[in-house]
Amino acid sequence: MDIPQQYLAEIRKLAPDLTIRQIELNTDGLVNDVVVINRQRIFRFPKHEWAKNAMRHEARVLELARQYVNVRLPRFDLHREDVACYEFIPGEALLRDDILRLDRSAQDALAETLAEFLSQLHSIPQASLDEADIQPSDAVRTTEDWLQLYEAVQRELYPLLMSDAKEWVERLFTPLVKDHSLMKYTPVLIHGDLGSYHILCERRSGHIQGIIDFGTAGRGDLAADFACLINAYGETFLRQIGKYYPAIREHIERSRFWAETLELQWLLGGVRSGDLSWFTVHIGRARDIQPLGSGW
Repeated sequence: MDIPQQYLAEIRKLAPDLTIRQIELNTDGLVNDVVVINRQRIFRFPKHEWAKNAMRHEARVLELARQYVNVRLPRFDLHREDVACYEFIPGEALLRDDILRLDRSAQDALAETLAEFLSQLHSIPQASLDEADIQPSDAVRTTEDWLQLYEAVQRELYPLLMSDAKEWVERLFTPLVKDHSLMKYTPVLIHGDLGSYHILCERRSGHIQGIIDFGTAGRGDLAADFACLINAYGETFLRQIGKYYPAIREHIERSRFWAETLELQWLLGGVRSGDLSWFTVHIGRARDIQPLGSGW
């Protein structure tokens, strides 16, 4: 893939002493284009004007989070406040298959590392969030947002769904329709998009090398982070994490609900945009989710 000349010019301006031996371009993201130089430095270029503000917020989140978490995180250098440059963190996306290939002790070590990261992130004091001007996460959803999603699914997706899929949707949303308290939570700092592609590991050992892309991070519902893990790895592995982060049990119902809605959200995105890639986002994801109310 050809690298846009404006990106190359900007990189040479920001790092004039950098000898470029290898260059990679990743345009998969919805928010940023990413240029990797020599597998040593990352340059991120926002695709939209609003993404520049998001990048500045992400820089504040990372600066604060590094003070509290032990897992390696990117360290941003912002240039003109609209280009981010940071050291490349080596590793591969942590896939569910990678976890299942590990022996039990290695799985437990991985679960403990993720539990420690989440616990440390979610426990950052509110006063510190205020001081760093940490804003709400883009992942925040109110009860009204969820009810509007339900209406949109009925209106736009039901004509495409078989009867058993419609029944599954009804069962999913009925508890929320009957009791809005299901969505009550106290905001904390969340990652907001903790997919497998944002957790970098050494696949043979399962060792976490770092966690990246805090563009959706901010104050929000910690169940969103748990839901991402359910979606990527299944509830069984979340239980392993829960041995080291017991608070997960208290939020499991919202986490399950959130995880179950993700495919509906992607389907709606595809129907509305006509972009077929939205229909393939769920490929390879876990299906290990217990129904609401089943306990732990």
